[in-house]
Amino acid sequence: MKKYLLAVLFVITGSTMMQAQRLLPRQKGLEINTGTLSRYDSDKNYYLSIGLTVNGRNGNYQLYAVEYTHQYSKYKELRIPQETYSMEGGYSFYLFGDIRKNISLNAGITGIIGYETINRGNEVLYDGAKILSEEDFIYGTGGKLSLETYLSDHFVLLVQARAKVFWGTSLEQLRASVGVGLRYNF
Repeated sequence: MKKYLLAVLFVITGSTMMQAQRLLPRQKGLEINTGTLSRYDSDKNYYLSIGLTVNGRNGNYQLYAVEYTHQYSKYKELRIPQETYSMEGGYSFYLFGDIRKNISLNAGITGIIGYETINRGNEVLYDGAKILSEEDFIYGTGGKLSLETYLSDHFVLLVQARAKVFWGTSLEQLRASVGVGLRYNF
């Protein structure tokens, strides 16, 4: 009986003193992000992405993601859709955070490849005007600054600001965005 009582007492006192181990090397996470693009002419510009993270040492991690970006350009009363499908891979560096790793600030850099479409492939508009921008494969680089906080031992809330520079595009080369995300660490 004393053994069971000591075991229960140990579990109760030990569980209040133990903390989850966070940011373990080689720990993987699944991340979902959404946000708005920083364009002032339309409120319907957004992105959705899903990614995989692999933790490294000291809070750094690798990031691999696929992303869908949808934005509009205005022409008279018409809104012309521009869609981008991209893949990116890169590395995020831990800048600073609290001692218990509940909250951290990270900066990341990524390489990007993808494809963009304009007006779903229709070059001629209803009034006979022709779209001069072309659909094409694009490539570039991106940077992000993210504030990450643990909601529980497995769930991480992300608030991020991003900027991407594209080459091979006939649209704007610099694209900034802000968004939120949720990561589940396995």
